[in-house]
Amino acid sequence: MTMFSAVLIANRGEIALRVARACRELGVRTVMVHSTADRDSPALRLADECVHIGPAPSRRSYLYPPAILEAALRTGVDAIHPGYGFLSEDPDFAEMCEAQGLIFIGPPAHVMSRLGDKAQAREVASAAGLPVLPGSSRAVENGLEAKEIAERIGYPVIIKAIAGGGGRGMAVVRAGRELARAYATTRAAAQATFGDGRVYVERFLESTRHVEVQILADHHGNVVSLGERDCSVQRRRQKLIEETPATGLPAGLAENICAAAVRGARACGYVGAGTFEFLVDDKGDFYFIEVNSRIQVEHPVTEMATGIDIVAEQLRVASGSPLSFRQQDVVPRGVALECRVNAEDPDRDFLPTAGLVDEFVPPGGPFTRVDTHGAAGLRVTADYDSLLAKVIVWAPDREQAIARMERALDEFRISGHGIRTTTGFLREMLGNSLFRDAKHTTSLVSDVLDLR
Repeated sequence: MTMFSAVLIANRGEIALRVARACRELGVRTVMVHSTADRDSPALRLADECVHIGPAPSRRSYLYPPAILEAALRTGVDAIHPGYGFLSEDPDFAEMCEAQGLIFIGPPAHVMSRLGDKAQAREVASAAGLPVLPGSSRAVENGLEAKEIAERIGYPVIIKAIAGGGGRGMAVVRAGRELARAYATTRAAAQATFGDGRVYVERFLESTRHVEVQILADHHGNVVSLGERDCSVQRRRQKLIEETPATGLPAGLAENICAAAVRGARACGYVGAGTFEFLVDDKGDFYFIEVNSRIQVEHPVTEMATGIDIVAEQLRVASGSPLSFRQQDVVPRGVALECRVNAEDPDRDFLPTAGLVDEFVPPGGPFTRVDTHGAAGLRVTADYDSLLAKVIVWAPDREQAIARMERALDEFRISGHGIRTTTGFLREMLGNSLFRDAKHTTSLVSDVLDLR
């Protein structure tokens, strides 16, 4: 199979830059689209061609398929890489690409559609033998049905948007008197955010570990696991720190979770890069929660531990080539950590901040990687996600990896009028005794904030 001659990158920021670098190394020409707000983005400098697709609001640019498809056809690309967020998990967009003779770099539209529906994803997982939390097997039609399910499986429960993602469209309910309001509120929020008001109900586990598995699959029947990541340090169910391997799990559990992810991927006919996500309770039992049918923000930690370029593999698979390695070739080494540096104020409930960046000096040093589109002169706006940079480090063991990350965060200098970042808070999390002893759970951030 031959590699694409040109790829359009339908995204922005650090992931657009990441994809462009992979394409450059593979000899693939790149076209990068951008909104008016991103016209001066440093990421654009690495593209062979740039196309303006609309004003700052996402719905009129990065979430507007006609503008992206027009740019693709006009510039003669073979394929579109959607990155993460925006249209990356939109099966309708994938079908639009196919209708125009363009390859969507992601799983088949019908697979993405099934897995994007969280209730259907539970059914797929259950049929493949993956453990799922007790709950509804389809969309819950009304508040009365939600209450019946909650009483059957027991409180606390969580109401989730079927089309949800990114930690949005969820509500935890701990008592029956809260259910009716939470059900109505979550449905309204889901409709406003995702254009789909359907929700489902499942048992809510307090203080769990969040463990996910990176998989890659090709059109030739090969499905491999690149190992697990722990993503338990979260605020508002959005990740702040990720690491591989997931330290502190019972013996053999990580292997079982990885095997389950491969089973699930085979069962649904998955192709491309994806992540199967699980919760692990205090008894060591694990439960499937969802599939992210795209490249993950935290993919670099897996790359650092395995030496495998996940984005390059995405491109190879989408072009029709088999994976460049087999399962027995995947030999993770050492420990890798990633910290997300967001333009947010941790003292104001992680409120996003906007402004002009005057100083931007990322860390360097051995085994330290920084994925960022940031630079002095960058204007951070409220139009997009607050992620500024990802700091990734590797070391032979976890203690050295934490020390290296602490050093890297101390080196990172970001300043500008109105700009606050999460670097100090991340440093605090790394120093927390529960995190250092690998006894942390998804409640770590909220517990720390409650003590302030």
